[in-house]
Amino acid sequence: MSRRREIRHEFVEFVPAELAEGVLYVSLEYGTASHLCCCGCGNKVVTPLSPTDWRMIFDGESVSLDPSIGNWSFDCQSHYWIARGKIRWTTNWSREQIGEGRQWDAASKKAYFKAKQKGEDYDPPDRHESLWKRLIDWWD
Repeated sequence: MSRRREIRHEFVEFVPAELAEGVLYVSLEYGTASHLCCCGCGNKVVTPLSPTDWRMIFDGESVSLDPSIGNWSFDCQSHYWIARGKIRWTTNWSREQIGEGRQWDAASKKAYFKAKQKGEDYDPPDRHESLWKRLIDWWD
């Protein structure tokens, strides 16, 4: 397996059944981005685009996804960012970190739908802010 360092994007209506290596398929109509895992394992990675999942940024030339891609359900357990068409590899998470991330995701979704139900705006919490808070709390 060979880790990718770059990925190019293609805007499509429908994601093809067979994905090509090194291509991020973005369907704005269906709010999803899909690609083959950048570690080379061949697993299909699907990232839903929504206020509580991933954000896609298109700068006119390249695509970025936020937050990072953590393939915790795959054997490879790969973890990377897609930033301006580049793959930025990062550390794997422990089981505890994965659990905390999943709890954060569930709480974020709950807050989003609660705000929607009340007709209020949803302002997602910053994942990094909570990390900094934990570091500061640990330091104190």
